[in-house]
Amino acid sequence: MPRKIVKSKYFIEENFVETLAEVPTEDVKPWESDEELKVVGKPISRVDGYDKVSGSATYMFDVILPNMVHAKTLRCPFPHAKIRRIDTSRAKKLPGVLDIITHANTPEITWYRDTSRLFDPHLRYEGDEIACVAAKTEHIAEQALKQIEVEYEELPFAIDPGQAMKDGAARIHDWGNILRGKPATYERGDVKKGFSEAEVVVEEEFSTQVAIHNPTEVHGSVVNWDGDYLTIWDSTQAVFRVRDTVATSLNIPSSHVRVIKKYMGGGFGSKLFAGKYTVMAALLAKRIGRPVKITLDRREMNLAVGNRPDSVQKLKIGAKNDGTLVAMTHYSYGSSGAYPSGAGCSWPLRTLYKCPNVSTEEYTVMTNAGAGRPFRAPGHVQGTFAFESILDDIAEKLNMDPIEFRLKNYTDIDQVQELPYTSKRLREAYEKGARAIGWSNRKQTPGSDSGPIKRGIGMASQIWWGGGGPPAYATLKLNRDGSAHVLAGTQDIGTGTYTFMAQVTAEVLEIPVDKIQITLGDTDACPYCPLSGGSMTAPSVSPAVRHAAEQMKDKLISGAGAIWNVPEAQLRYAKGVISAADDGSKQMPISDVIKEMKEQVLITTGARAANPEGYAINSFGAQFADVEVNIETGKVRVLKIVAAHDVGRVLNHKTMENQFHGGVMQGLSFALMEERIIDEATGKVLTTNLHTYKLPTIMDMPEIEVIIVSESDPLISNTGVKGIGEPAIIPTAGAIANAIYNATGVRMKSTPMTPDKVLMALNS
Repeated sequence: MPRKIVKSKYFIEENFVETLAEVPTEDVKPWESDEELKVVGKPISRVDGYDKVSGSATYMFDVILPNMVHAKTLRCPFPHAKIRRIDTSRAKKLPGVLDIITHANTPEITWYRDTSRLFDPHLRYEGDEIACVAAKTEHIAEQALKQIEVEYEELPFAIDPGQAMKDGAARIHDWGNILRGKPATYERGDVKKGFSEAEVVVEEEFSTQVAIHNPTEVHGSVVNWDGDYLTIWDSTQAVFRVRDTVATSLNIPSSHVRVIKKYMGGGFGSKLFAGKYTVMAALLAKRIGRPVKITLDRREMNLAVGNRPDSVQKLKIGAKNDGTLVAMTHYSYGSSGAYPSGAGCSWPLRTLYKCPNVSTEEYTVMTNAGAGRPFRAPGHVQGTFAFESILDDIAEKLNMDPIEFRLKNYTDIDQVQELPYTSKRLREAYEKGARAIGWSNRKQTPGSDSGPIKRGIGMASQIWWGGGGPPAYATLKLNRDGSAHVLAGTQDIGTGTYTFMAQVTAEVLEIPVDKIQITLGDTDACPYCPLSGGSMTAPSVSPAVRHAAEQMKDKLISGAGAIWNVPEAQLRYAKGVISAADDGSKQMPISDVIKEMKEQVLITTGARAANPEGYAINSFGAQFADVEVNIETGKVRVLKIVAAHDVGRVLNHKTMENQFHGGVMQGLSFALMEERIIDEATGKVLTTNLHTYKLPTIMDMPEIEVIIVSESDPLISNTGVKGIGEPAIIPTAGAIANAIYNATGVRMKSTPMTPDKVLMALNS
């Protein structure tokens, strides 16, 4: 099928990204919304499920190579310091220690994430890298770290972004503490004029905490050199990004680096980038001539590999008495940590509801703490909590039902890009979600229950991108025995990628799922696919897989036509068998077609087509929370969450439910529990393990009901899929906050909404 090169634009990691992509000039016809599919959409169990539950799945941690050694990292114990002197001589004498690298004996490597050296003598947070030891065992490496002598010059530190913005604050970088030296701004209309026309104005301040990703599987790599070629087994969401970053850091061709990732135990955005630990391990492996494994412990996970930035948000909303929004402003700042990342959170306010006059001003602030990284819907979780909370407050002042108020300001246009949406079924989400939660029984007077246990219902909306896009490719190999092998350089980060790839292939070729082998996560074996983040894996990869399968079907029909000397138009394909419409004797299973063609294997490569021009692609949804609040203890108990969403076509209902359950629990955790705490006096992190960093258990699990109001979005791709990873978490905290208000009559403006904060709010 002919291809062309186009510009592709999609949203990932808090920014729009524009790239060039090779796409087919004619894509296959999209499945219709009401098309009856046999395999796609069905609740098929994960094809990799047995590997995982039996323990046979190979994760990075399971990779053991002959003659392999272990590496551990010495990290800064202070929030801000400079190295005056470092002495590794005692550590090197320890039996079993093979090599130690520091800033003194490593080449000048510019680290792409923060433009600093791999080892920078200027240490900007507790956990910053100082040295890395390779030893015969992990225990010996850990003992060697204790033998390294470092003399520090402790420096003034800033851990609060509000303080770090002020004149006279400790400078984290020579260029200052504010990224770009100025805020990121957005404006449309005339905000001053809009507020002059408003009949009701509400102004409030909200704050959210720093949250740590804490996936089950820690970060780490196994590296091995074979001459000038480097192989990396990595726990990553982006095999090609790791390849290119490591190659650039080591100044070697990307073709000399292979990255393999078969399974991983979660990432949530923290594993979208290569780690410094990978480059350190590669340098050590080259120097000692042996494979090196480096894995981080839980303390390092809580210090050094990313977080969801905190936020302070000041919102002002103006509306007419009939509920029409006329003006909105959003001012915020948040901590990026010691190195640049994003801390913006205004996108929901800019886009979710119709409003002609909007302005936003957002500061990303450097502090002496671990750097931020994208974390499952970066910015949207924080922004939606504040925005959806203040919307309920203004609806109450207008004496309007919260859903009625949102519908009053409904829009079918992306107001930032001034484009219509490919699809939007948020109205249906409101209707079905409200019915499922019992919205009609919601108390009209907040806090009116008698007794210490008060119950309330709240809701919040969400918008996310999740449309995916090119470039993404999939190669399909069809064997003589009728089995298939699909290869794509994507990643299964626990979301069911293996399974949906098999389902799409089975749908087109009409062969059993168990006859389809899937290979992914290998930069040498597989064609390019984008990183797995931003809810873009399924909408990017599934159309490429279908494109490859449809080409294979055409190739088989063409082969059968040549064998029988029958025009292709007279041939039919069904259940893996090709037959002639007017000659019942001519029937041939696809395995025989391949044999008759004298081929051992047939190969096709599919590509993801370009996104449609002139449209905005977004997912939408609403979540509803039913909570109990004990006003004597301040404890909030979430009884039920209803998640009603427009996410295009569902590829697998079972894995979709899994995703929503996980997202809701993560949203509940953000709302009520998780928080990185830093001691103000010392600048040291106090929550460095899963005992002090509180996460929910199965005992905290509410009833979760998932409702999908969409059937497909055929405008965006041949599979009509939108991503669901981020939508599952975005509105949860806002819905819980609004339910707490409905239960108690008290507005919670700071997450996590812990019992002490609830009691303080009630007592105030």
